[in-house]
Amino acid sequence: MRVFSAANRFGALALSLALLAGCASNDTTPEEEDEFAGVQERELYELARTALDSNRYPIAIERLEALDTRYPFGPHAEQAQLELVYAYYENGDWEEARAAASRFIRLHPDHPQADYAYYLRGLSAWQAGRFSLERLRLIDISKRDLGASRDAYNDFRELIQRFPQSEYAPDAQQRIVYLRDMLARHELHVADYYLRRGAYLAAVERGRWVVEHYPESSATRDALATMIEGYQGLGMDDRAGEVLAVLRENAPDHEQLQGGRFVPKYLD
Repeated sequence: MRVFSAANRFGALALSLALLAGCASNDTTPEEEDEFAGVQERELYELARTALDSNRYPIAIERLEALDTRYPFGPHAEQAQLELVYAYYENGDWEEARAAASRFIRLHPDHPQADYAYYLRGLSAWQAGRFSLERLRLIDISKRDLGASRDAYNDFRELIQRFPQSEYAPDAQQRIVYLRDMLARHELHVADYYLRRGAYLAAVERGRWVVEHYPESSATRDALATMIEGYQGLGMDDRAGEVLAVLRENAPDHEQLQGGRFVPKYLD
């Protein structure tokens, strides 16, 4: 009986200490936990702007997020949401920047600076696609996974389609040219892999994809050559001849044309 009683006393003491600890932790009011409690919208926006102007992006993000949460319909809400996209981008938070830009576009499609949101969304995808690769000094990024680069390509195209007169359109167009060639080359790397392994139909499909989706790419002539070799591998000589005629007409100096005759890379 004495052991049972001691255990009960110990349990009661532990429970009392736990309750006291809980009470102590609850002494902190929500206002004390929130450093922005009582800060008015204009003041909070100015604090965020001060951090942005001094390139203190993590602090700016914290303040802009607080502003967006506390005053989602205030007079500074739209500008704060747009500047939050910029702060994320400058801080290297590219996924967050893309998400914030998409949200801004969805909420404010007619905003005077909507084109800027599209542009920042594209730049964020551009950086996400290039940063990990180029910092690792990988020479040919067209051989790597290009999911983010495809997002950038689509974002910049949408910007130009929706806002052809935007001040950001010329830069977006230059980036599109680069991305188009890189994405096309990536498809051809895959097609080459299929050719080497005798998967001729898959190689033809990859080549056709490049011709149809990236017709202005410098890789188009190589895509035609891929299709020719793929058709030859499938025994579809008529189709191979049709594509060969196109290659002769558009790229008579192609390296796989010798005296007008097509020389396959892998077929005997």
